[in-house]
Amino acid sequence: MKAIIIGATGATGQELVQQLLDNPDYSQVTVFVRRAVPLQHPKLTVEVIDFDRPQTWLHKVRGDVLFSCLGTTLKAAGSKAAQWKIDYQYQYDFANIARQNGVQRCVLVSSGYADSRSRFFYTQMKGQLEQDIMQLGFPQLLIFRPPSLIRPNTDRAGERWAIRVLNGLNKIGLLQSMKPMPTAVLASALIQAVKQKPLGTFILESAEIWALAK
Repeated sequence: MKAIIIGATGATGQELVQQLLDNPDYSQVTVFVRRAVPLQHPKLTVEVIDFDRPQTWLHKVRGDVLFSCLGTTLKAAGSKAAQWKIDYQYQYDFANIARQNGVQRCVLVSSGYADSRSRFFYTQMKGQLEQDIMQLGFPQLLIFRPPSLIRPNTDRAGERWAIRVLNGLNKIGLLQSMKPMPTAVLASALIQAVKQKPLGTFILESAEIWALAK
């Protein structure tokens, strides 16, 4: 199969790229990025694009499965409008183009508690993205709602603190459904879901994600 990835430079995306390159089921891995990446591999194609100018790259979005892992934080983006552009608009536009080009499968990394009716900006945004991508008509659509992620060498103080708290609660049997998940585990589950799930739309929560990764 031929994989397409956006968000390949993020923590989950980097794990996913490496696992796909090591996976014999995939003959080609194409990543669409805003800046060049140092990784080289016979199966890897790197497309450096301007997400704001889809007319310059839409013809290149071709393959069997789209993995959509793009995302940022409000702090990094600088404003809600900027975060919406990256987390919602770029992902929706790319998925729309992929579907128009005949891509049959889409794997979307969303968020725990995603809900278009949420009072909270982030979960509302993710829920809206889920709903709108569902309307594109992918024969296989896999939406992942992972718990807090353990990113290698993260510099996010709030994330490190939350993971420590959750790990402590997990040890005494509390909040097991929110057990923090290493990005390598999530990446493995993304790949396994494409192979194991039939056609249709599936929303995968924490417990099923862990099970797929095993």
